[in-house]
Amino acid sequence: MQLRPFGDPARRVPVLGLGTWNLENDDRASAIAALRRGIDLGMTHVDTAEMYGSGRVEAIVGEAIRDRRDRVFLVSKVLPTNATYEGTLRACERSLKQLATDRLDGYLLHWPSSHPLEGTIRAFERLLQDGKIRSYGVSNFDVAGMEEAVRLAGEGRIACNQVLYHLGERTVEHEVLPWCQKRGIALVAYSPLGARRFPSGKVLDDVAAARRATPRQIALAFLIRRPGVFAIPKTSSIRHVEENAAAAEIALTDEEVRRLDAAFPPGPWRGLATA
Repeated sequence: MQLRPFGDPARRVPVLGLGTWNLENDDRASAIAALRRGIDLGMTHVDTAEMYGSGRVEAIVGEAIRDRRDRVFLVSKVLPTNATYEGTLRACERSLKQLATDRLDGYLLHWPSSHPLEGTIRAFERLLQDGKIRSYGVSNFDVAGMEEAVRLAGEGRIACNQVLYHLGERTVEHEVLPWCQKRGIALVAYSPLGARRFPSGKVLDDVAAARRATPRQIALAFLIRRPGVFAIPKTSSIRHVEENAAAAEIALTDEEVRRLDAAFPPGPWRGLATA
């Protein structure tokens, strides 16, 4: 599995990881088996959040990584409603307990909060000092929000911005992606196969057929071809995990990218999209 710098040039993370949104609605045994298979295939970036199933998904993830914690780059997220200084510290402790671990490799603010961002970042720094987290970042932030986060935290402190990004939703390419790339901030695509419906089409099918790949694999390869971009597709199916992992080996040609770009245009800037 290809690795890339994640915020800190010394911190390298797989380009493809494992998302867990709505995993509480899937069969628990299947979900755990799929997560374990993904980790074994090198998809060791595992993303979750306190919001997912009100902590139930963190518990599922904790069980899945129980005997392989040291191989995993584990990320969770604090709810904006909890993101005061003290609230962030408490939320992190709850997540650590649910995940049955003593540290997170990444801790994110799930989306912009009504609480002052200064308090959230101050809590992140405290958690870093205490060894509870090893990096921190944000999710669903536009450029203005990113500028404020960097101003408050300082250069080189914000590791990533996790955003909705897939073939059918390319809004981030207008402003957010180039801004992050210029500053070495990782951009993590959630729902990279479509938030509610996989974006299908003849060109995608044709490129996949010519490559003897699946449309899902081509859709993922289209995103992760960009420097600094990571993707965390969610599935509770071992077959889909294996399919997703193989996408990391596909290097699209310039002509294939041009055809896909024309078939799934970014469209006009309309603000940062969220699922």
